[in-house]
Amino acid sequence: MPTRARVVLDGLAENPALPAGMVRRLVRYRRGFGHVATRPDLSLDLIEEILASDHHWLLHSLALNPRLPNAIRMRLAAHADPAVRAAVVVGARDAPRELYERLIDDPDTQVREYLAGRDDVPADLLARLADDPDPQVRATLARWSTQAPEAVRRVLLTDPVDQVRAAACSTYYARSPHPTPPPDLLAGLLGDPVTRAAAVRHALLTPDLAARLAGDRDYQVRRQVAEHPQLPPTVRDLLADDPSAHVRVGVFGRPDTPEPVRHRIHEDIQQGEHPLTDMLDDELDDNALLQQFEDHMAVSELRHLRLDWVTANPLPYLSSPYICFRRSAARNRTLPPDAIIRLLNDDDSGVRTTMATHAPHLVDPATAERIDREFQPDKKTNWRPADEFTFPPQTLRRLATDPDPRMRCLAPRDLDLPVELTERLATDPDSAVRHAIAGHPNLPAHARRALLADPNEQVARAAATAPTLPVAEMDRFLTLAGL
Repeated sequence: MPTRARVVLDGLAENPALPAGMVRRLVRYRRGFGHVATRPDLSLDLIEEILASDHHWLLHSLALNPRLPNAIRMRLAAHADPAVRAAVVVGARDAPRELYERLIDDPDTQVREYLAGRDDVPADLLARLADDPDPQVRATLARWSTQAPEAVRRVLLTDPVDQVRAAACSTYYARSPHPTPPPDLLAGLLGDPVTRAAAVRHALLTPDLAARLAGDRDYQVRRQVAEHPQLPPTVRDLLADDPSAHVRVGVFGRPDTPEPVRHRIHEDIQQGEHPLTDMLDDELDDNALLQQFEDHMAVSELRHLRLDWVTANPLPYLSSPYICFRRSAARNRTLPPDAIIRLLNDDDSGVRTTMATHAPHLVDPATAERIDREFQPDKKTNWRPADEFTFPPQTLRRLATDPDPRMRCLAPRDLDLPVELTERLATDPDSAVRHAIAGHPNLPAHARRALLADPNEQVARAAATAPTLPVAEMDRFLTLAGL
């Protein structure tokens, strides 16, 4: 049995072209994670066979299946294994009220916590979770149910547990639009250290209140003050010299900040950058370490700020020395062609990419290729600018022999790619290229078989998932696995 057999069998479980008879054979497999039970084409008799198996991973995967009949979900909701019941909550789509009624008082905290994060649970049932005995459930409800009835939000905003109140009045929620606290609770929220930062944006910022909050010990409170539209200039200028770089970034992004002040903040933060490795080497107490980490992140934030006021009036900022200004300008979808061309040729990859994705109809194939080739993501991502464009076949075939493996990965997007090129890509030294070609319809059988035995698990799995995989190869692996 090949060492990649488990990976291949997991891929076969998700292969949409797997014949029904082989699906049944795969249901008998007990060494994987039961991915076959997530298939959308399971027959009722196969579902019954999975239920009768009482195999944990098969049942867990079945509970996650979004196409599962509600009658089966109801049976799984009564299962003794809490992980299976929790999976029912995660996988449910358009479920009847009866399912949520059965699970709303589940003895397992995780089941109730998953319910608290859903947006399709009837409001009266969600309201019951506001009185749940576990604060983690209540905090999850506060974070996710941003549009819950005011009575429910009031209960959460006045919860005795800090964690719940902090989630109910937060600078970040898991779902938009963000809630606005009732006016009569605002004074109490401003007086509560765990809700104060998030309450600032909803407050009427008088000069006295602004001055008091600008001296708060919590830098998150001061950051919210720095961004408040009613901030008096005198307090703004005070915060421009705040010891926290995070606070100074808030002043930097204001439309009313004088340009000399903005420039000074930008230069000070850039010059104060320290590599994270240096921070770990220094003998710092916790507060000093947190301050240095915050200062380090401020440098990144200066590039990523989304300034709506710049996007609304972009033309004055096309040549701004600040990257975030040019990125924000590039988000405007009504820029004139000459401005678009200018930003498509910006020195910053983020500006070029933002402009290309906001005006794709004005991006020719050569420019799209250039922007993708020069793409420098700010963080790890599977997305790339090329995902927004369709390249002509001649471009994709040229890229099949490009020196950059990242560009070679684009070639399989040509579904008519010549066989000799698919063979070449199937033996590429870069696993990402082999992964990209693994499901191509023009891949010869011998190349496909080689990819099934690829040393890289993701490549082998991609080859097994491909609908173009010959049935004979599917049967061979099932037979090798004794199925």
